[in-house]
Amino acid sequence: MTLTELRYLIALDKERHFGRAARRAFVSQPTLSVAVKKLESELGVTVFERSRGEARVTPIGRRIIEQAYRVLGEVSSLEAVAEQGRDELKGPLRLGVIYTVGPYLLPHLIPRLREATPDMPLVIEENFTGTLTQQLRNNELDAVIVAMPYDVPGLSTWALYDESFVVVMPQNHPWTARDEIDANDLAGEDLLLLGPGHCFRDQVLDICAECRDAERDRQTQAGSSLETIRHMVASGLGITVLPRSSIPGLSEESRLLETRPFAGESPTRRIAVAWRKSFPRPRAITALREAVMRCEPGGVRLLTDATASNLEDEIALEG
Repeated sequence: MTLTELRYLIALDKERHFGRAARRAFVSQPTLSVAVKKLESELGVTVFERSRGEARVTPIGRRIIEQAYRVLGEVSSLEAVAEQGRDELKGPLRLGVIYTVGPYLLPHLIPRLREATPDMPLVIEENFTGTLTQQLRNNELDAVIVAMPYDVPGLSTWALYDESFVVVMPQNHPWTARDEIDANDLAGEDLLLLGPGHCFRDQVLDICAECRDAERDRQTQAGSSLETIRHMVASGLGITVLPRSSIPGLSEESRLLETRPFAGESPTRRIAVAWRKSFPRPRAITALREAVMRCEPGGVRLLTDATASNLEDEIALEG
């Protein structure tokens, strides 16, 4: 049994197709197929059921693959420990970012991080919170930027910034005559939302007590991204709620849109970075957060932390 064979198992688990898995692993399909068959023969069990190039994981195969993730995670930790002895800020940092943060933070973050840590390029994954969390726990990512609350066993978090929400509407909408919008009024409008799985969708629905009931009573239009939703609002399909960081720098269609704040205390979300408590490169997390603190994403309130200087000691103790 080799680490390479375990990596082939994981590639096949992700793709569920021998051809795609081979491309993912940068080998030929026969090479991958022979390696997986050899490993199954050595273990004496069938990990994958085959059917015309496709692969389905067997029950025992699922347990073996989960163990493979753990084994490779420990190998990665071993490599990272060795790297830590050389330079924690040298080598790629695998960063996951939720969909509703990436497009608005990364253009500001990457130049600052590149300037501060030129030998630590980012490998970026945008995805749902649940998927990023699983990848972080499987050691496929080193850190993730997510929305709070975020309480996952074995993971630490460090707050980055708060941002408020705003209502976005077509230019000819009656609400443009208002200075601010009551959150309870959202339920009476055609509210455009992200699809299920996005935490920002749930945060918007939590703003208005009647919105969830209204959503169940009618076919709510859903978009795959905040940008898609903004385009639909500009076309006159309805209204939406967006995080303030997505408002600056709107495209030419911004002349078709109007934004208004919420009445009273504006709803907000807190964005944080999370990492495994055992992650052996605490200076990389510190550098990442410091780069965010030097960013100027529009409409957010950056959070200072008096305990920042103690982070590396805390991680060392937790590890």
